[in-house]
Amino acid sequence: MTSTTRQHLLGAAAIITLAAIRLASGAVLVGGSCSASSSGGCGAGLRCTSCVPPPGTGPAACARTTPIDPKAHGAALPFNRYSWLTTHNSFAIVGTRSPLGSAIISPPNQEDSVTSQLRNGVRGLMLDAYDFNNAVWLCHSFSGKCFAFTAYVPALGVLKEVEAFLAANPSEVVTIFLEDYAAPGSLSNVFNAAGLTKYWFPVERMPNKPGAEWPLLKDMIAENHRLVVFTSKRGKQGSEGLAYQWDYVVENQYGSQGLVDGRCPSRAESKPMDSTAQSLVLMNFFTTNPSQSWACGNNSEPLVSRLRTCYDAASKRWPNFIAVDFYMRSTGGGAPLATDVANGRLQCGCDSIAYCKSGTCAMPSPPPPAAAAAAAPSPGPVPGPGPGPAAAPAPTPSIIFPSSSSRGPAAYAK
Repeated sequence: MTSTTRQHLLGAAAIITLAAIRLASGAVLVGGSCSASSSGGCGAGLRCTSCVPPPGTGPAACARTTPIDPKAHGAALPFNRYSWLTTHNSFAIVGTRSPLGSAIISPPNQEDSVTSQLRNGVRGLMLDAYDFNNAVWLCHSFSGKCFAFTAYVPALGVLKEVEAFLAANPSEVVTIFLEDYAAPGSLSNVFNAAGLTKYWFPVERMPNKPGAEWPLLKDMIAENHRLVVFTSKRGKQGSEGLAYQWDYVVENQYGSQGLVDGRCPSRAESKPMDSTAQSLVLMNFFTTNPSQSWACGNNSEPLVSRLRTCYDAASKRWPNFIAVDFYMRSTGGGAPLATDVANGRLQCGCDSIAYCKSGTCAMPSPPPPAAAAAAAPSPGPVPGPGPGPAAAPAPTPSIIFPSSSSRGPAAYAK
């Protein structure tokens, strides 16, 4: 990659022209000043927040919380032709008080409830499951064991949140990745108790051969197979119907070890990133020690740049799941923008799903540099456009990504 192209990639999420910082309705766009004390009047899919370290200090601005719905142009593609915003340790929420009464000393990774995450467009949940206190708990661990001071919540409550969301939203599909330390039978029992088995996607329909496609998303929805569940523990597939993740998903190294510049190394348990027998690609992008400040500074341009790095490592495949800490934190478009970029590339070869139309890219040309400079509201980077009906889409930058080598959307429009 040339230095010019690399520089373009790093700044792609920021180089966007905003004709005005406020819409006619008064809603503030991404990057616009707002008042955190009064929710700021930010547009749909945004929130008023500050990313000046430490988070919560300094001037507040509108940042994105919600990607464009990947089904915005229909559900006629295979499941592996979509990208989904995913939260790492979805259960580890800032300010959680242990139901056991003890202080939780393990660090949080998210800022809102699983219900709120799902409402904001998150469709991938990463959960760490342990047998603890006569139940299955979502927990961090020391030496593979859960303790009262690392146990966040019983799994049943969170899984009931997922069930309530699926029941209220019959066209949505949710994927759960289980870091599984539970005994045989424990997890299937808690999924049953949460009422989730009626949504179960059957393991026997998951493809695990090179070049194989998943069922069409619309068929998964029509058949009510709207919950896809993977476990990290081999051997539960036959007994509990839990798909062994590494047979179906390749995943890059999580934490700081996976953030080596210019590389996208495989996670130790995963097949190599370029293995095509696994039809789904999960991209981790977070530090070993969770940091809201790091997420603020890296969940936009560096995350978009990482998409290309992992695309190259994964046999020219864009990630189906983009997993981050503090998904609502960024200086602009953040993880929702990266999800839009991945969906644009997967669905129509475009730099954003916002400009996919009938399986082709209809992205407008960027304005001349002088016009872009005149439209900028203030010095400094201008983040990406916010989604939602309240915000007219601003032009998305050309990110100079190559076209996907996989089959185009037209092949599935039946």
